[in-house]
Amino acid sequence: MAKAGKSSTKDLTIGTPWKLIIGFAVPLLLGMLFQQFYSMVDTIIVGRMLGANALAAVGSTGSINFMIVGFCMGVCNGFAIPVSQAFGAGDYRALRKYVANGAVLAVIFAVVITTAVSLLCGQILRWMNTPTDIVDNAQAYISIIFLGIPVTILYNQTSAIIRSLGDSKSPLIFLGISSVLNIVLDLLLVRPMGVAGTALATVTSQAVSGILCLFYMKKKFDILRFQRDDWKLHRRYVINLCNMGIPMGLQYSITAIGSVILQTAVNGLGSVAVASVTASGKISMFFCCPFDALGSTMATYSGQNVGAKKLDRVNAGVKASTVIGAVYSVIAFGVMYLIGREIALLFVDTSETVILNQARRMLLTNVAFYIPLALVNIIRFTIQGMGFSRLAVIAGVCEMIARSIVGFVFVPVFGFAAVCFANPVAWIMADLFLIPAYLLCVRKLRELFREKSEQIPA
Repeated sequence: MAKAGKSSTKDLTIGTPWKLIIGFAVPLLLGMLFQQFYSMVDTIIVGRMLGANALAAVGSTGSINFMIVGFCMGVCNGFAIPVSQAFGAGDYRALRKYVANGAVLAVIFAVVITTAVSLLCGQILRWMNTPTDIVDNAQAYISIIFLGIPVTILYNQTSAIIRSLGDSKSPLIFLGISSVLNIVLDLLLVRPMGVAGTALATVTSQAVSGILCLFYMKKKFDILRFQRDDWKLHRRYVINLCNMGIPMGLQYSITAIGSVILQTAVNGLGSVAVASVTASGKISMFFCCPFDALGSTMATYSGQNVGAKKLDRVNAGVKASTVIGAVYSVIAFGVMYLIGREIALLFVDTSETVILNQARRMLLTNVAFYIPLALVNIIRFTIQGMGFSRLAVIAGVCEMIARSIVGFVFVPVFGFAAVCFANPVAWIMADLFLIPAYLLCVRKLRELFREKSEQIPA
């Protein structure tokens, strides 16, 4: 059996859980902040250089972008779960087969998804009741983003595999490089190309980070020295990858369906409301990065420890992550309460008082419910890392139902005030399912491990 290089991989099955979680999560957090930073810069440049209508155009595509690109990201993260479990179990032969088979499946997904959504994106925007004064810009932006799905999959697949082997620092470096490139390209392309320029900048920078991850994997990980047989699609590995990846992708997409429905309701309130939600959403995504980092950390942490049959360490990790998330939630509320409106000034001029006030209102409402959001991310990703991706899909259904009810029923009656409460309601509904689901998963795994130990002859 091949040995894992200590300089490139990290074993999360030994050591103090909270120290390991913080050490693994911080590079992830910095990477996500880089991502959100250049996404925020995109929005700032569009809003400042092209105006509020262009800002609304980009923002109106956010939910459909999340639904499609989120599915791709979910599938890639799901494909990495068997890799982390095989690494935790020390089975490097299976690990290589999972990586290789996952790469072949990723290519197939990239071709099919890119073709389908590129043909349908115009019709989707019309179904979403996108305001006529921004629909052309919206289509110009999202068409390029969808054509870039193959490079989105490349980056997410390679970075997820690197993280599953315990290295969360290297993807951060590559993402930092692409973030700087993205900002430079924004400044060069937005004026001559409009919103299409910022989309092209995003796709190009993602391609660079994906290629860097690919070369790094090839050079640094001795356990990824593939044999020809590794690249053949094996039924067992393909089924396991799809059982992990597709439900995880569907979880993102099903969650996003509720966001699409909510966005459609917001579109009906006009371009000012769309711009307010866009500004608020960009800021909120930046502040939510710690929760995403904790979630991604717990997926790898729980995957490795389940592979090593150390369920007590999984429980300890969940408790430590929850405390970390709760402390951050309190700090975030204080910051948002004091300077939320000033942060919104990054996106629009001081004369846009309605947009500024509505953005601050939505931000404060959302941040007040960050502890439930922390639980959603921590528990859902832990369940996925433990191998129960299908249960995480049900949590996505809960979020979809909540946002759909708000969009269909409450936004037409209460207007923007209802939009502000859509996310908190979705998070609480998801938690009501996830907490008992996690306890069920732990119990099932304990029973499974006990049965296997009893079958081993003394």
